[in-house]
Amino acid sequence: MSIQPTFLITDLLFFALTIGLIAFVFMVRKRPHLSRPWSQVLKSTTGSVSLMVLLFYYAIALLDSFHFHPRVAQATESQYQYSSEVHSLLDVAMTSMRSQVEKTFSAPLATHSFAKEMMQSEAGQLQRDYPRLEYGGAHLVEPKVQKVADVITISLQSSALALLYWALLWLFILWLYSQRSSQALTTVIANILTAKTEYPLRAIATTSAVLLVLTVVSMQLGQQYHLFGTDKVGQDVFYQAVKSVRTGILIGVLTTLITLPLAILLGALAGFFRGWVDDLIQYVYTTLNSIPHVLLIAAAVLLLQVYMSGHANDFDSLTERADLRLLFLCLILGITSWTGLCRLLRAETFKLREMEYIQAADAFGVSKFKILVRHVMPNFMHIVIISVVLDFSGLVLAEAVLSYINIGVDPAMNSWGNMINQARLEMARDPIVWWSLSAAFVFMFTLVLFANLFADVVRDALDPRVVRGDQ
Repeated sequence: MSIQPTFLITDLLFFALTIGLIAFVFMVRKRPHLSRPWSQVLKSTTGSVSLMVLLFYYAIALLDSFHFHPRVAQATESQYQYSSEVHSLLDVAMTSMRSQVEKTFSAPLATHSFAKEMMQSEAGQLQRDYPRLEYGGAHLVEPKVQKVADVITISLQSSALALLYWALLWLFILWLYSQRSSQALTTVIANILTAKTEYPLRAIATTSAVLLVLTVVSMQLGQQYHLFGTDKVGQDVFYQAVKSVRTGILIGVLTTLITLPLAILLGALAGFFRGWVDDLIQYVYTTLNSIPHVLLIAAAVLLLQVYMSGHANDFDSLTERADLRLLFLCLILGITSWTGLCRLLRAETFKLREMEYIQAADAFGVSKFKILVRHVMPNFMHIVIISVVLDFSGLVLAEAVLSYINIGVDPAMNSWGNMINQARLEMARDPIVWWSLSAAFVFMFTLVLFANLFADVVRDALDPRVVRGDQ
């Protein structure tokens, strides 16, 4: 084989999460009481557009979760030698950006280095000047004259190609829909253009076109230039920002998976059984809340570092070492983040246990466990979903803050927090190196913005009080 597949712990968890999300979608489709509010989310223009952007980020993270060791040589006729480096499918798609490493800083779309160096002129004299980049704009003979026209040409050609793919794909989808609905294709297209469809297909089509154009243009420009420049060691900043998507998604998602079981179980038990059970659970989360979370996270990360230093031989690569630290960070964030949701569910369970149908089930001799699982928990799941979506953006921002103070993910792992942390000294340079911070800000801002917009739509659709008010 030309590659040797390898599965990190976070990869397996991410794949399990993906399967769980697909199963959840099929479950919702078969249950009218669940599909009705989610249909309301999809009928909202804001909800549909936000979901498309979030799925786009999720697809990047999923593509970056298929890891493997590339083959470097053949040891014998029947055996191959594989590299110790771990690559992903995203690395393969962005090979040119990953491998085109310059000497040091270069500005976005630059053809020359950001710093002057001693160079020998054509006349043989030494002088300080900006040297040409090895890869950025290397195909240009006269970059000062040709660069602007070349960037515009590549952008226009890439946009046209992306729009062609987009048009063919949507024509095929609309043709299938017209065959299924027994409508003429022209009628279907006219309904979409005039926004007379049940779902906001016009907004969905426009969003997909924008995302496809941005993807194709950035990939094409990234092969000839450094789209967001390079950092201190010459690595492509755009590549680092895209690679950081997986870290942000995993921090938000895996932490939630750790938080939910604790919050749901303890919150339901405290509110349903009351008495000493409630007192014990309140004591646990009150004590945990009294400990500063930053200090608790710092102590846990320090313990992990001591363990990894003493067991360095247990890790085959730096990627596995960084992956363990990421998993441990998700674990400690989950342990410190479940208390707020637990309090909400405890209060909701207090209210639900006094409902007539709960008391009727208890009077008929139904076991308390069945009452809790079949009648109480399903009726506060809207709070769980709303809290999960709302807390996701907060967890993404938390990673950036923790990495900024050096207690976040491993420095060897690409993350927006590490990019911001490394940009601290760059911002103090004269002239200022601003593109690393800007790239991390743009990617993180986009994810958090659309996560918050989607959370607002989900809250309005799933909150029973909002639905009754609309009715």
